[in-house]
Amino acid sequence: MRISTKYWTLLFLAALIAVTPFFFPSGYYFRVGSLLFVNGLAVTGIVILTGYAGQISLGHAGFAGIGGYACALAPVHWGVPPALAVVLGAAVSGVLAYLVGRPILRLKGYYLGVASLGFGILVAMVLNNERALTRGPDGIEVPDLGLRGLLKDWGLNLTNGEFWYVVTGICLLIGAWIALNLHSSPTGRALRALHGSEVAAGTVGIDVARVKLQAFVISAIYASVAGSLLALQNKFITPDVAGFLHSVEMVTMAVLGGVSSVPGAILGAGVLTLLPQVLTVFAEYEQLILGLVMMLVMIFLPEGLVPSILRRLRGRDE
Repeated sequence: MRISTKYWTLLFLAALIAVTPFFFPSGYYFRVGSLLFVNGLAVTGIVILTGYAGQISLGHAGFAGIGGYACALAPVHWGVPPALAVVLGAAVSGVLAYLVGRPILRLKGYYLGVASLGFGILVAMVLNNERALTRGPDGIEVPDLGLRGLLKDWGLNLTNGEFWYVVTGICLLIGAWIALNLHSSPTGRALRALHGSEVAAGTVGIDVARVKLQAFVISAIYASVAGSLLALQNKFITPDVAGFLHSVEMVTMAVLGGVSSVPGAILGAGVLTLLPQVLTVFAEYEQLILGLVMMLVMIFLPEGLVPSILRRLRGRDE
């Protein structure tokens, strides 16, 4: 029986997550790995919106902020367990994406980008200014998830870094599985047709407005869950998670690895997460080198790392 590319991708990702810890020289690398997985999850949502549906969002960090602050506020004010607060944040983000997406997704190109940017800025302003609720720019503590004790009772005594490495790795695998299945589903084919031409997609009977809205809502939920995981593992969150720079970072990760490819986007998230760690020895030139690497990739591999490399390998085989 022939195994599809989708399952090879998931098997490779699962193997990489499982084997890599054996080469970690210290516990610090579990923390870096979990941050990579969180970024990879958020960027997978960008693939669905931009890579599949061809829509641009520069305000997706706003949904990450909503997810993160849901985990900080819901347990304290409403007694919601932190694990359920993740679901609550995702639900709120999904509803907001639906309400906001209906008007702004009528726009196209950079008009859509600016409109989505306005949403992200609005969320960041609320988180900064509502000090009575969010404590403003100083940030707020996030309650512990409370699952490590349960795992210890089952005989799994994990450190904090190991625990979040496992949790975020599993979440990334689930997110990648959903996105890869979506790609080959009828909805995924409708999204890709929309990316090619909205006029042509409408001509063959695709409800363009509905499909665009679906992609926006799904990608918002991805960003919200990523924001929740980031807040829970850090046990602290600030409004910066919803800031414009975080939105740009998410889009940059997707474009760097290949915005139309789930493994490519995850690789892009990995590069931009790990490269600053590697460049700490060049502290004074870190940003310069990082910018130069990104420029070179965009010049010589314009489709992103994974699609460009695969295209060249196929061309060489032929």
